[in-house]
Amino acid sequence: MNDLMKVNCYDVPENLVIIGSCLPKMEPKAFEKLKNEYGEIFEVCLEEIHLNMVITKVIGMLSRVKVKKVIFATVDKSPHCIQMHYIENEIKKAMKLDETEFIHYVAVENRLIEISNEVIKKSKSLAELMENK
Repeated sequence: MNDLMKVNCYDVPENLVIIGSCLPKMEPKAFEKLKNEYGEIFEVCLEEIHLNMVITKVIGMLSRVKVKKVIFATVDKSPHCIQMHYIENEIKKAMKLDETEFIHYVAVENRLIEISNEVIKKSKSLAELMENK
C-alpha cells in the first residue's frame, strides 16, 4: 500500500484507489475486495493530514496522468473519514473531469456499500437532513 502524500504525482495508475488508512485493520475483508479488484491502493489518514492538502495532492495527480476511475473507500461513521467523500466535489470545482468516473464506498461489517453523490451531498447539510426527517 502507498502513502498518498508521499507518492510521486506522476506515479498514478489508471484506477486511483484512495482509502482511509484504518480500513485494512477495521474492515479487512472489504479492504481485500478492493485490493483484489484494483491492485494498487493509496492510503491517507484525515486525522493526520488536513483535507485541503489531500485535495491539492489529488488534483496534482489527476492533472498529470489520465485516470479512468477514482475510488474513495472509508470505514463508516468516522467523523474524519467522511471528509474523503467530499474530495470529488472540490476537485471538480478546480478541473474538468468528464471522462473520469468517481466511486465512493463505505465499509460496514466487511462489506463495501456504494454511496451515491446525492447521499454525500446531503451529509453536508444537517439542516436539510433535519427538515426531511
